[in-house]
Amino acid sequence: MDSVQDTGVVITRVAERHWHALEDDLVVGRGETWRRPDGRVFLSVDAWHGAVFDQLADAILADLPKPLYTVVDEADLDLTSHWQRAGFTTRRREWEYVVPTDPQVTGLGSALPPPGVTIVPLGEAREDRLRELDRLIRDEVEASVGWQEMPAEVLPRPDGPTAVDLPKYAVAARSDQYVGLVRVAPVTRQPRIGLIAVRADQHRRGVARALLAHVLGTLHHAGVETASADVNESNKAATALVNGVGAWRAGSNLELVLR
Repeated sequence: MDSVQDTGVVITRVAERHWHALEDDLVVGRGETWRRPDGRVFLSVDAWHGAVFDQLADAILADLPKPLYTVVDEADLDLTSHWQRAGFTTRRREWEYVVPTDPQVTGLGSALPPPGVTIVPLGEAREDRLRELDRLIRDEVEASVGWQEMPAEVLPRPDGPTAVDLPKYAVAARSDQYVGLVRVAPVTRQPRIGLIAVRADQHRRGVARALLAHVLGTLHHAGVETASADVNESNKAATALVNGVGAWRAGSNLELVLR
């Protein structure tokens, strides 16, 4: 594999997606890339010293075509500055929210779905109808903001099948069609609300609020006091929804890009 040497540190590409920084045969830094389902390539660098970080980043960037992306905790100023020195700029910010589940706190105890709409509880959706809704919503997202604005975990590969994990989804149903969905990942101690999405022709009817009321109520009855959610700063509707139920910001992540 290729290697780069500077000031006693040797940078070696040890595999297609992995680089090591070696000093006196000791690994003092690692770099990795991975391709997200939407096709974008993201980078990660972990190094003992800032100078090693810079060498690793330079070596990786020299090997790969642009654009390239990375995600950093906005509070980590040191890491952010390293990527900025490498030429990365901020593309978007995601707020990390803590969402209470108690209906007396959220005010969602009386949040009913709109007339003609019912909520199908977590894990009880029909797979064929959920797949149909999932694909429709993905197409609507792609036609508007684009897949790259969605959480990575809910993105299909552009040329692959849509995959759904039934126990993680609750849906809103109207007649024989599903019109909205919410995805809840059972992360230890604090479940994560990964996605709330409603068909475009059903917006502004209270469907998303009813779905959120259902999942938070379910978690509350299970003894879970809070859930987490990531919200794109530019998504005003999602921001208003979580703020309206008493959620609070616990941090933020920056998606950086090198074009």
